Amino acid sequence: MSQGDERGYGGSEPGNRNDDTYSTLGGTRQTRTRLPGGDDGDGYSRRPARNSRSLIMAVGVVVLLIAAIAFANQGGGGSSNRDDTKKPETAGAGPTAATGTKPVQGKNGTIASGFAHDEQGAQSAAANYAVALGSAEMFDKTKRDGILQATHDPAVVSALQDDMAKAYSAGFLANVGLNADGSTPSGLTFVSRTIPVGTKVTAQEPDAATVEVWCTGLVGMAGDGSTKPVTATWFTITEKLKWVGDDWKIESSSQAEGPTPVNGDNRASTADDIAGAVEGYGGFTYAR
Repeated sequence: MSQGDERGYGGSEPGNRNDDTYSTLGGTRQTRTRLPGGDDGDGYSRRPARNSRSLIMAVGVVVLLIAAIAFANQGGGGSSNRDDTKKPETAGAGPTAATGTKPVQGKNGTIASGFAHDEQGAQSAAANYAVALGSAEMFDKTKRDGILQATHDPAVVSALQDDMAKAYSAGFLANVGLNADGSTPSGLTFVSRTIPVGTKVTAQEPDAATVEVWCTGLVGMAGDGSTKPVTATWFTITEKLKWVGDDWKIESSSQAEGPTPVNGDNRASTADDIAGAVEGYGGFTYAR
């Protein structure tokens, strides 16, 4: 279901969320996507990464994205003035037209934070966290540790970081074409991005929510001489969220393949075109 992390993570920078931070325009509970570089400075670049069920079994808590293993086997908080006690009328999916309202005011490093304490906020958090956990930065230990701290319940972070260090072993990194430290070989561009297509709340309590994020993703190595071309994947991430420290945080997550649409007839681009696109196009901040 994926985020650019040229980051050290600092503490959260809470925004002052007003009552109109999230819109239920026309009662539709609509999804909106903000482009980077907007007038509010809330654009964040994201690039996503993938894992396999074997990694999910080994880690048990966070998603690594199934496609990474398949790829490896190829070719060789802020305060809120809103009424937190008000619950949405129904849980589920909604239209995806933009509402025209701002998503979140805060950020933790380059990951959005300060989500609303309601259904909309839970869906926004789940989508943005899926992007971060599916990013190429997850393959770098220092950046990965920062991502886990920014997205997860502090109670699970320490054990999770240890598990991730084992999952992202030197052997695993070599299988996806990376160097032992997670860096990309000279002349190549490692691509790992997750793009949420939609979100759905399947369970909700005042301080807990389960959100499914349907995603498409890109993973592979772009550049001359690459034996692991960039491929597209489809998957659904299920995140169990908990309200911690005035924000939504992941308590646990899992992943399943699909739903997957029929492939179109688009001609595959060259490795140089893909590398240029990855370097030239930034990511999004996702919000309901």
